[in-house]
Amino acid sequence: MAKKLEKAEFGKGIRALLANPKQLEQAVQENPQEVVRELTHTVAMLPISQIEANPFQPRTEFDQTALDELADSIRVHGLIQPVTVRRLHDKAYQLISGERRFRASQMAGLHEIPAYVRLADDQQMLEMALIENIQRQDLNAIEVAISYQRLKEECSLTDELLSERVGKQRSTITNYLRLLKLPVDVQQAIKDGELSMGHARALAGVNDIAFQLSLLRQIRQEDLSVRTVEVLIARHQEERLGKKGRTDKRMPDHLRGIQDQFRAYFGAKVDLKRSDKGKGQIVIKFENDGELNRLIDLIEGK
Repeated sequence: MAKKLEKAEFGKGIRALLANPKQLEQAVQENPQEVVRELTHTVAMLPISQIEANPFQPRTEFDQTALDELADSIRVHGLIQPVTVRRLHDKAYQLISGERRFRASQMAGLHEIPAYVRLADDQQMLEMALIENIQRQDLNAIEVAISYQRLKEECSLTDELLSERVGKQRSTITNYLRLLKLPVDVQQAIKDGELSMGHARALAGVNDIAFQLSLLRQIRQEDLSVRTVEVLIARHQEERLGKKGRTDKRMPDHLRGIQDQFRAYFGAKVDLKRSDKGKGQIVIKFENDGELNRLIDLIEGK
């Protein structure tokens, strides 16, 4: 008879259990709540070849440009937000949520990806375990945000129900969920403890990816306070509003798209100007010598 796993052993042995169908089945029979609880915050690295798409996935079309950008980011940083899968047997899993991340990981050429593993018929226990997980003191803001997102997606909770379940105001939950829309570099900085929740919340209120990344570098280099970041963001938004009336209205969509591509590539403010005759200029702005040197290295391919 297989040795029964005590509570202290679950965290250490859960990955081994996933690879051993008989032991996993025994553990589920003996203590299903503990197995589900551990699975909610245990990230397993699964071979991407063992994961199949969900045939009932309602979303069938994905923006190719956005997928390409996500794949490029994953090649550099890996997959930060795990997908969620349901275990079919020891070498087969079905995707529950995260198909966009799954497809981009395939495009990036990854052989394995991080995943949360669900068991069959664990809905009620999953909800309780995720809520319990959110109450832990050692979670960073991104992990909290992922738990909120999982509750919404996997337990089909509306914002109002989610607010009631976790005892948090809807605005608080919204602030956390917005973090998952930040660039991967910013999310990683939050996970690494380089940014506080105040910094993260301020950056999440900016729609300009290039400016977000530029602020991230400034925060790292100059140890900016949350208040200073908020002032810089307010100034940036005022400048954009002022320029919108003068130039953006006259700029065709395809040129605005090119300008945004330059901004994302350089991680800096870039102004594209073009006359009706096709003449123009590209202006790349920088704040200091360090920023200028970074741009030079980028242009030279270093």
